[in-house]
Formats: sequence, structure tokens, C-alpha cells
Amino acid sequence: MSRLDRITADPTICHGKPVVRGMRYPVEMLLELLAAGMSMDEILADYPDLEVDDILAALEYAAIVTAQRTTIPFNAA
Repeated sequence: MSRLDRITADPTICHGKPVVRGMRYPVEMLLELLAAGMSMDEILADYPDLEVDDILAALEYAAIVTAQRTTIPFNAA
């Protein structure tokens, strides 16, 4: 079951970045919170407008975007 219908982009909201349900919660921000080690429960507690499916939609969106053949060079440790 896809949750991508929860991800929207509107030039008048967050400069057109992908956001959750038209609200000012960019997908990028949710991914950064998860990458920083926050749990879904912590994110939901801090942002009560969000739902579990919103976070899962952000992850689904990121999976699709990163599946593209474009790579970003970085220095390996």
C-alpha cells in the first residue's frame, strides 16, 4: 500500500519542497530527524499534527528518490 498521496508539493508552501499533507513539514526535515536518531514516537510527540503514515510516506518518498541512478559523491571514511 502506497502512502505517497500524503506527499505534496506546492510552490507556495516551503518553496515547493515535498511536504506532508500540504502542511509545513518538509520530507527533508522528517528524514533528518530520523537520521539524527529520533524515533517515530518522539517525532510524533514533538509534532502532534503528524501521523505514523506521514513518516512512512516520507520514507517511501525517499526510497523512490534514492532509487534513481544519480549518485552524490562523498568521501568514504
